[in-house]
Amino acid sequence: MKKQRFRTIVLSDIHLGTASSKANEATDFLKKNHCDVLILNGDIIDGWQLRKYGSWQKKHTAFFRAVLKKMDKENTKVIYIRGNHDDFLDQIVPLLVGRNFQFRRDYVLRSGNKKFFITHGDVFDSVTSKMKWLAHLGDIGYTFLLWLNKLYNRYRTWRGFPYYSLSQQIKQKVKAAVNYVSDFEEKLAELAKSRNCDGIICGHIHQASIREIDGITYMNSGDWVETMSALTEDYEGNWQLQFYNEDMQRKPDKEVEEKVSKKPELLRRVAASF
Repeated sequence: MKKQRFRTIVLSDIHLGTASSKANEATDFLKKNHCDVLILNGDIIDGWQLRKYGSWQKKHTAFFRAVLKKMDKENTKVIYIRGNHDDFLDQIVPLLVGRNFQFRRDYVLRSGNKKFFITHGDVFDSVTSKMKWLAHLGDIGYTFLLWLNKLYNRYRTWRGFPYYSLSQQIKQKVKAAVNYVSDFEEKLAELAKSRNCDGIICGHIHQASIREIDGITYMNSGDWVETMSALTEDYEGNWQLQFYNEDMQRKPDKEVEEKVSKKPELLRRVAASF
């Protein structure tokens, strides 16, 4: 299979070290796509769960092997942005490792004649920054919801029904979550404007989206826990959301792809640490 070629690929919120991480799919996505620049935009490793009840598996190591192979074989430049779940990187950022790997708190990317400010997004999350104990509580709740969702979909598969995201349905019905996402997006757009940038690229809320906010391009790469999405830039400076779909894996429903930018996130004022 011939690799697709992109100038830039942005992945975030893979949460390696957790049972819900779609590490195999993320690795497969990397293997099938070439890029000059790979941006790992936070929460790639889930340090929170690894310190408690998570576990590191071979498939998690395989992801980083794929990253290193891209650096070696394709001369890919890798930029790892610190997220809230990989806050252990606070000890070392900023750090340049060799020619093509760097750890950063944030980054400015030039795309054509535009500039994009890249940050994980937790900088505007008061729950994560000021009430970490509550964020950890929310993380436990979200992990339980993903576990319940997995059991429910095993039953649906047995009955011959398509995949159903219980968490996505809950996300759509919580008013506080709708308000949080709206505030989050607007604040990030303001941040880009304050940095004299044309757009913002983030993750954190597991809400894949590309939209315009007051003249600022807001882009969120989504996650590799449920959505399995990434942002890609071609060599003309055009950006797209890519959704992983492989014949033996669940394919995102077309309606999900069309409406993904409009879906709210689950009680993010409490579970802001996703």
